[in-house]
Amino acid sequence: MTEITICMGSSCFSRGNSLNAAFVQKFIEENNLADQVRLKGCLCENECKGGPNVKINGKMFTQVEPAGLELILRHELGLQ
Repeated sequence: MTEITICMGSSCFSRGNSLNAAFVQKFIEENNLADQVRLKGCLCENECKGGPNVKINGKMFTQVEPAGLELILRHELGLQ
């Protein structure tokens, strides 16, 4: 199972992870991945400078914006 963790610390949240979380939820639903992907939030991981941060199976992605998030998800989930 793939685990996607979205930082919900105040810095990442205010920089766009609120939008990223909604985007990931919608992506999971639209691609019927609910049984393959676990989405969770976390508190600050002390990587604020690079935020908004998203981790996929422990791999950190920084400065994530919804525009580039779909490509990241497709690549990491093998949906290309």
